[in-house]
Amino acid sequence: MLHGSSGKSANSVGDSSTRSGPYFDLSASKNVTALVGKTTYLNCRVKNVENKTVTLQVSWIRHRDTHLLTVGRYTYTNDQRFRVVHNEHTNDWTLQIKYPQIRDSGCYECQVSTASPISHIVFLDVIEPKTKILGAPDLFINRGSTINLTCIVWQSPEPPAYIFWNHNDAIISYDSIRGGVSVVTEKGDSTTSFLLVQEAKLSDSGRYTCNPSNAQAQSITVHVLNGEWFLLNCKPLGSLCRLVIEP
Repeated sequence: MLHGSSGKSANSVGDSSTRSGPYFDLSASKNVTALVGKTTYLNCRVKNVENKTVTLQVSWIRHRDTHLLTVGRYTYTNDQRFRVVHNEHTNDWTLQIKYPQIRDSGCYECQVSTASPISHIVFLDVIEPKTKILGAPDLFINRGSTINLTCIVWQSPEPPAYIFWNHNDAIISYDSIRGGVSVVTEKGDSTTSFLLVQEAKLSDSGRYTCNPSNAQAQSITVHVLNGEWFLLNCKPLGSLCRLVIEP
């Protein structure tokens, strides 16, 4: 019988050699941070679950709606994104979630059907990395100046494996015959990519897109102006400011 969150919690504290009943190995049953759309796995390692006289079942329950997801090797939900992964003679009962969404975040209970059910909670945090180009949506610069674009990727469990820059949908080549194009990327809790295009030409105008490997792309439109253009003034418009450019 499933008791949801009312089951008793059993952990790995103490000498395992003295245990006769099932218990959870918390070192292998940790909380998980996952990316939106990328298959993730919640692991539950149960020791001493095999019993010669009683067949014990390991189940997964979603706390948000107390929905029974799996019992043993069987799936009890119509949502085909969920299934249990268990190799015979191992202690791991892993809940696989394909294409996780933000709404899948929350507590998942791994429960063992002992006389008084024991359970362990695994928390899933599904996040979607954010991308931003400073100064978007438009950047105005004079011909001959340096185009300096800054793209920031944050709220990601790990830095993006790569960041591509596009100009009008074509990937920018840093060793093209044009020359003067370089990229510097700094990785950390947030990742910043700097695109530098020296001696801007009129042909450098257009849409520049920052494409991280693990986040949505973002774009900015660069306007390279002839020398005879200048900024006339900045007129208040409510709480905004309208740029007026005249020849």
